[in-house]
Amino acid sequence: MRRIIFFLSLLLLSGAFLLFLSLPGNTAENRGYAGSESCKDCHEDYDQSYRISVHAKKAIPGAPANRQECESCHGPGSQHVEEGGGRGIGVFAFTRNAEGRAKSGKCISCHEESKVLAFWNMNRHSTADVSCDDCHSVHGRKENLLKTEEPDLCFGCHRDIRFQTNKQSRHPVNEKMVTHQKLTCSSCHDTMGGFSTEPVGAFSIRTSFGTNKMIRADAVNELCFKCHAEKRGPFAWEHAPAAENCLHCHEPHGSNHSNLLVTKQPLLCRNCHDIPLHPSQPYTSFQRFLGTGGGKNRFIGRSCLNCHQNIHGSNFPGEAGHVFVR
Repeated sequence: MRRIIFFLSLLLLSGAFLLFLSLPGNTAENRGYAGSESCKDCHEDYDQSYRISVHAKKAIPGAPANRQECESCHGPGSQHVEEGGGRGIGVFAFTRNAEGRAKSGKCISCHEESKVLAFWNMNRHSTADVSCDDCHSVHGRKENLLKTEEPDLCFGCHRDIRFQTNKQSRHPVNEKMVTHQKLTCSSCHDTMGGFSTEPVGAFSIRTSFGTNKMIRADAVNELCFKCHAEKRGPFAWEHAPAAENCLHCHEPHGSNHSNLLVTKQPLLCRNCHDIPLHPSQPYTSFQRFLGTGGGKNRFIGRSCLNCHQNIHGSNFPGEAGHVFVR
């Protein structure tokens, strides 16, 4: 009986001790917190921007406002206060020199259950050491806490794509409607990462499916068909390059040729088709605009498409459908 009473007493004492340690201010970690009011004394501008952000809303479970506020991300700040402040002294600072994975880890510790981050560790942004704070700011009130709007945010790193989107034939990422933007980078790309079955080094804009470009589809064609459903088919006569990959003929971000073509017609078609008895033979001065022959249409209008109009595929029976003539 005495042995039972001894074990019960020991169990109660252990429970009371653990409860005492769990109280605020009694753990070694909590003893290092200085409180958000201490942060405000020196960082009033950051405090004001934080107060208007979604992170300051106590109605959101797990938000910093329901935990240690500033110190939820920057860590306990008592040492920082005691030493008179200074960037990175006693706290975690989101600076340019800090490792990207370390900065993203602070965000993922709260957002790891988010579906959009399911493949974060597999995407190209993560492997390139791009961190969450390169695009997002916890001290802000813009949509998704973005530092600036798309596509300017993406163009900060992808300057070659900015150049392409300024060409005469392009997707409307620079155009805005009255109340919203028609198309953004994230309309096609999953910036938080996507599952890829191909290594990054294997990507080729002409031959790859492009899944490691974080596109929002299993393949390039599937992405294009979301807007261009009329090109999907099925067709009785398929044009092999079109069925394989739209990027064989089209440049997705912008081109100086019509319809986002990678090369002007008829040169684009002649990359694959060189039929000796067809009007796709090399041109001479006689066959150009000044000539009297029927080959003048090779240079005007839609060139090869003047006749071969169903170039993505045709359901027309017989030989006409086979050569994609309407």
